[in-house]
Amino acid sequence: MASEQDLDLVEVAPQAEPPVARIMDYGKYKYEQAVRQRESRKKQTQVTVKEMKMRPKIDRHDYETKKGHVERFLRHGAKVKITIMFRGRETAHTDLGRRLLDRLADELSEIAKIEAWPKLADARNMTMVLAPQKEAIAPKPAPAPKKTSHRDSGRSAPEAPAPEPEPAPVPTRRPVKVTRAEGG
Repeated sequence: MASEQDLDLVEVAPQAEPPVARIMDYGKYKYEQAVRQRESRKKQTQVTVKEMKMRPKIDRHDYETKKGHVERFLRHGAKVKITIMFRGRETAHTDLGRRLLDRLADELSEIAKIEAWPKLADARNMTMVLAPQKEAIAPKPAPAPKKTSHRDSGRSAPEAPAPEPEPAPVPTRRPVKVTRAEGG
């Protein structure tokens, strides 16, 4: 029957009793499946995790710079893992790292929520994960209109106004170099 209709005989459920087969255009089926898969991939968002490392004795300016980077990552929709690294005797003062992470979370509370609370991953590292709030994520800019190629030159398209010519640069003279011997 399948060859009469110029279609394929596809086994749908081989483990069933009796096995189930279906008459269909298998190439068309595979194509439609690929299209559906592509559409579902377009709709899903891919979450990236960025990492920012700090030390407990970080300077104010360095802290502000790293906080700015964290804020930028969050506004672009990425999660941020903040790691405080302790070295030597700093491991005895993990409370300093905890205060630093709490301060950062408090300052970024408008655009981020804490996904994983600060905890000591091992004796030398304390981590916390911040996730962006939906309202804080900056919308992606609309794609720029495509430029016309030489192939499109035959088509009639609305012409853009001609740009104004730039004024001609005024020639300037180079300063004369005076040496000390000449009394400069």
